Amino acid sequence: MDRSSPATLGENPGPELSIIIPARNEEANLGACLESLNAQTGVDFEIIVIDDASTDRTREIALSFPRVQVISPEPLSADLLSAGRTPNQRTGKNNALIAGTQHARAPRLLFTDADTIHQPGSLGRALHEATREQADLLSYSPQQVVVTFAERAVMPVVFAELAVRYPPHKVRDQDSGIVAANGQYILVRRAAYEAVGGHAAVATEILEDVALARLFRDAGQRVYFRYGGDAVRTRMYRNWAQLREGWTKNLALLFPQSEFLIYESLALWLVAWSSLAIAVAGAVTQHFTWILSAVFPLLVYRRIRAAHFETANNLIAMLFGLPIFAYLLRRSTNAYRNGQVFWKGRKYDVSPAPTNAPAGIRTAKPIPEPESQKLRTEN
Repeated sequence: MDRSSPATLGENPGPELSIIIPARNEEANLGACLESLNAQTGVDFEIIVIDDASTDRTREIALSFPRVQVISPEPLSADLLSAGRTPNQRTGKNNALIAGTQHARAPRLLFTDADTIHQPGSLGRALHEATREQADLLSYSPQQVVVTFAERAVMPVVFAELAVRYPPHKVRDQDSGIVAANGQYILVRRAAYEAVGGHAAVATEILEDVALARLFRDAGQRVYFRYGGDAVRTRMYRNWAQLREGWTKNLALLFPQSEFLIYESLALWLVAWSSLAIAVAGAVTQHFTWILSAVFPLLVYRRIRAAHFETANNLIAMLFGLPIFAYLLRRSTNAYRNGQVFWKGRKYDVSPAPTNAPAGIRTAKPIPEPESQKLRTEN
């Protein structure tokens, strides 16, 4: 619900954009995110940071920016790891986002994560693009910054597979049945957001971004999704432990046909290495027909290149990332079968991820599907 008061004659009508940032123990990221947002020009905006029970310097950092409003959401009933979670309980991020929208005053809302960096002028361009495309929900997939070996090996594979299963051009096709969004950057028209129930309607969803996009699509609202490296970048995980926990939480939901994809990834990796070895042997022994086997690793590389990473990272991913991805997907599948996933010190009791239905929305408690349109799948 819009908690702002209607502007009376002569009053400041308020900002045109409310930026809502959920933050739980984000001291390593939040400062750079807020600096990049405060530097934006050409847009009248407000920034709302929701400090989600952080135990580090997150709140202190947010308060150091004079233009930033810092709020705290209502506490979750199972906030501690040992307390568990009931199947109908809000996730921590959804709980924070719901609180943020209650304080927002603008007709457009931008939900963005604390680990994002926004390119100069990107807010104005995004608003213009949303207007031009008549988008009720516009979402960018950020440029992914990778540093460690694990990030460089795994992230290109994950995002390449996402590009295969959720091609942005099909997501933009309102009749394709494929819908996706990236929760790191979701810009919505507030009236449309409230009409579908907002994050309160997907409060129990682990993949709240896809669930929200599905609500928009099912209500006849326009969803516009693309790679947005020109607007925003992010480093999702800073070490192996974070990467493993994060993708364990998400992969089985993003890729419901997990068993097939696990074996497909391992097969691609084995054949790529074998073909590469045959091609090298052919070059050394002058069996030039053997060199043709290099075509297969080139095809694997081409598949990974779709994820918009640099060449060196694509090569690392092709050579080493596929089996790591298969391991993480197996780990995620097992976690959902066992009924529990963990994220940022919280334990979520979840239902098994779907194996046949193509829907990427899954969670602790599924949203009811409209009788007229069952979920077909997505990110």
